[in-house]
Amino acid sequence: MSPPTDLDSVESSTFTFAGEGEEPFCLRSGESLAPVTLAYEVYGELSPARDNAVLLFHALSGSQHAAGYNAAVEGVGDRWTDECQVGWWEGFIGPGKALDTDRLCVICANYLGGCYGSTGPASISPATGQPYGSTFPHLTFADIVDSQVRLLDHLGIDRLHSTIGASVGGMMCLDLATRYPERVGIVVPIATGMSTTPLQRLHNLEQIYALERDPHFARGDYYRSQAPLDGLALARMIAHKTFVSLHALEDRARLEVQGPARVAGWYGISHSLESYMLHQGHKFARRFDANTYLRILDAWQGFALADGGEPEELFSRCGHQRYLVFSIDSDVCFYPDEQEDLARALKRAGVDSMRITVHSDKGHDAFLVEPQLFTPHLTHTLNSDPG
Repeated sequence: MSPPTDLDSVESSTFTFAGEGEEPFCLRSGESLAPVTLAYEVYGELSPARDNAVLLFHALSGSQHAAGYNAAVEGVGDRWTDECQVGWWEGFIGPGKALDTDRLCVICANYLGGCYGSTGPASISPATGQPYGSTFPHLTFADIVDSQVRLLDHLGIDRLHSTIGASVGGMMCLDLATRYPERVGIVVPIATGMSTTPLQRLHNLEQIYALERDPHFARGDYYRSQAPLDGLALARMIAHKTFVSLHALEDRARLEVQGPARVAGWYGISHSLESYMLHQGHKFARRFDANTYLRILDAWQGFALADGGEPEELFSRCGHQRYLVFSIDSDVCFYPDEQEDLARALKRAGVDSMRITVHSDKGHDAFLVEPQLFTPHLTHTLNSDPG
C-alpha cells in the first residue's frame, strides 16, 4: 500500500475479493456476490506495527473520497461531478487536523452497493454482461461492514486504532465495534443512533416511494434508457430538510443559485426556499445512482444494533473500548435523544464513554461543515492510547 503524501491530489484504489476460484461473498439475505470490488482511499502512512489505522464510514450519499482533491474515479463517469472532487471531510483530515495524518492512517471505502467505484447495482453482472440493476441483492449494514473487514484483512490490519462514522456511517461504526470488538480500540459515533426510529422509517419510505413511482425507474433496470432523475431529486428533497436546519435552509436559499421558475407546469415557484430545494434535488440526481440510494435506504430500514435485544449485552463485550459520542443540538435527522440512549447503554455496560453535545444552527450537516466544533474533542481522544 502506497498512501498519498500530498492531500491536495489523491486517487482511489480498489480491492477485489470473492473472485474466480474463491468462495462468493455471502449476504445476510442468503444471496451472494462474486466478485466484489471496494473503492477506497488512504490518507497518511500505516505504521510499521500497523496500529495507527482509522476506519472512517461515510454517510448515506458520501464516497471513499474524504480528503484532498480527486479529479476522477475510473468507471464512475459523469456521476463524479465537481461536487465530488473535494473530499467530504476535507476540514477534518490532514497534517495537524483532527485526524492528523502525521500520526494516523485514515482509510475510507465506498460502500458495497455504492456508485463510486464499489460493486453496486450499476456494476456489470458477470452472469449477464449487463448492469445488475434490479437483480442486485438486498443489503444490510452488517454486509457492508463485513466487506470492509475483508479490506482490513487485505491491508494487514488486525486491530484499528479507531473507527469513526457519522449519520448512517455511525450506525456501521457501532456495528463494527460490537460485532468485531477485538478489532478496534476507540469508537467515535457522530449524530447517529442504535436503531431506525419511526420518523426515519417514514421519511425513508417516502423516498423509496418517490424513487419507485418515477416512470423511468423501470423496476431498477433503467441503465440503457433514461434514469429516474425526478424520483431521485424528490427523494433527496424529502431527506434534505432533515439534514439542514430550517434557519440554515433559509440562509442558504437567499444566497445560492435559484432553480427553475416552475415545478412542471401549473405551479409557479413563489419563494427562494422552494427554488433552493429543487436546485438541491436536481443537483444530487446528477451525481448519484437511484438504485444505490434505494439499497442504502433499504439497509437503513432494517437496522437495529442488537437485533431488537438489549444493547447492553452487545456492549458488555466492548469493555476495552473507549467511546466519544457526538450529538448536535439542532439535529432533526438523528435527534440528540438517540445519542443519549446510546450513552446510557454504554454506561450500563460499564464501557468508558464521553458524550459531547455540539451547539450549532446548521442541523445534522454540522458534522460536515463545522470542523472547529468537533476538532478539540476528536484531537484529545484520538491522540490518546487506544488501549
